[in-house]
Amino acid sequence: MAGMRLPVMPPLSPMLSKSVQQIPDGASYEPKWDGFRSIVFRDGDEIEFGSRNERPMTRYFPELVAAARSELPPRCVVDGEIVIATAGRLDFEALQLRLHPAASRVTMLAEKTPASFIAFDLLALGDTDLTGRPFTERRAALVDALADAGPTFHVTPATRDIALATRWFDEFEGAGLDGVIAKPVDGVYLPDKRTMFKIKHRRTADCVVAGYRLHKSGDDAVGSLLLGLYDSDGALASVGVIGAFPMARRRALLAELQPLVTTFDEHPWNWAAHADPDVVRRHGGGSRWNAGKDLSFVPLRPERVVEVRYDHMEGRRFRHMAQFNRWRPDRTPRSCTFDQLEQPVSFSLDDIGPGLTPRAGRPYRS
Repeated sequence: MAGMRLPVMPPLSPMLSKSVQQIPDGASYEPKWDGFRSIVFRDGDEIEFGSRNERPMTRYFPELVAAARSELPPRCVVDGEIVIATAGRLDFEALQLRLHPAASRVTMLAEKTPASFIAFDLLALGDTDLTGRPFTERRAALVDALADAGPTFHVTPATRDIALATRWFDEFEGAGLDGVIAKPVDGVYLPDKRTMFKIKHRRTADCVVAGYRLHKSGDDAVGSLLLGLYDSDGALASVGVIGAFPMARRRALLAELQPLVTTFDEHPWNWAAHADPDVVRRHGGGSRWNAGKDLSFVPLRPERVVEVRYDHMEGRRFRHMAQFNRWRPDRTPRSCTFDQLEQPVSFSLDDIGPGLTPRAGRPYRS
């Protein structure tokens, strides 16, 4: 932005984290928010929201731009997460809907499902670059700088107590959070470096393989396998995909699956029979983000069972791409139901911090 003059300037890649199995000792711990990672830059009325890929997200969140002008210090750079909360829990699907090319729809959704910003690091304040300071100093400066913020900008909870962090890990999932972040207390801010640690939930589920998509490299390999679970009504629901296979295994899978190939007329996911395109997209038959993307698949008779690893669910689907664990020839497809999934403890965002569930329709000025 031409008029912006800050000690830390966009574009800037955020500092990242690497996965570990256990919560490490001697760190500063925070809930792991499940939203869009973003660094917000404010220089007076000049506001920009960056992203993981360094592309600005400013146009998609006009309500955050307005709130930044009223809630943030006049000149600052803040690292955090853009989230949307509904009914006391994070709503990632509503957040994804905000990345829409039409300005009119962005405006409508900003009123209907307003976003919040969870701040967890302060990179600059006034003319001072804080990235070389230890995290404990940056955290104290963040708490002080945003002491009067709200109702849109919030400072994430943090603790040095590993017992409390462990409780957060167990309880906060019920509000849509997906783990805990551990930060070295003396660490400086290193953009695009994995110097923090993330501890996420790891679970397994037995799923039915109901179809496959071809690999983008050609027609002789599987790109991904479509997964299903049976609901209480006996219908097979689409829950996600797995796709991380070596190329040799992708080619072998294509040959192995050919005896199961069937027609859509005999398949539970005969999307062409549905007149409502939203029903089709919600169950894996299209893309709400890219109407031109080919998401067609080869239907398979639902006879093969695979055990997958996943972190948590977003509604009735895996929040992130599941990972292959092993084949389960000992399991019958009809035994692969939603009942096997672990249910997180019920928890509300308002139990984490007051005001984290925003009011729909809150006015803003663009």
